[in-house]
Amino acid sequence: MKKKLIAALLIGATVLPALQGCFPVVAAGVTTGVLAAVDRRTLGTQTEDEAIEWKASGRLKDKFGNNTHINFTSFNRKVLMTGEAPSEEAKAEIERISASVSNVQGVYNHIRVAAPSSFADRSNDAFISSKIKTRSLDNGKFSPVHVKVVTEAGVAYLMGLVTEAEADAAISVARTTAGVKKVVNLFEIVTPAEARALDLAQKSNNKAPPADTDSQQKP
Repeated sequence: MKKKLIAALLIGATVLPALQGCFPVVAAGVTTGVLAAVDRRTLGTQTEDEAIEWKASGRLKDKFGNNTHINFTSFNRKVLMTGEAPSEEAKAEIERISASVSNVQGVYNHIRVAAPSSFADRSNDAFISSKIKTRSLDNGKFSPVHVKVVTEAGVAYLMGLVTEAEADAAISVARTTAGVKKVVNLFEIVTPAEARALDLAQKSNNKAPPADTDSQQKP
């Protein structure tokens, strides 16, 4: 039962952002909130990553309107840009927009110069990401909640704070998933000891009692 629940949450977190407008925003929020509790990033960093994505998307729309299809994925303050831009000049300008957002510490520019992809293509990419996440559950060598998967035009991008062994296992799963044309490794490697420390820190934070907000006692 627990495995099925994790699978549903992971697939939801992967598919919902790719199909914006097709699902209630509250569903994505609940899914993200549950997975945040086991993320190796601090809650503060997760919040900053989400803010980076929203700010970059907003600035992109102000500059280009609806003439581009760009996805911003921020993990540990590193921003992956995927999608399609109309020209090399636009591609470079979008990178400058992303890099100018506060708290961004690095940019991976994987934008293609091409016409915007179709809804069918984006749906297929979301399906590929969901298959990678589902197959990761059965691997046993890493936790899929520690791996962020973004698929664009059949290319699977992998992000996360993982050990070398976890990275190798995740890359192997992605490479052998039907529909994947290429795997791009964007992992940040940590030592096994560092990974354990990050996991223990999250467990400790989750067990911490809620703050007492009723500080004033009635007589």
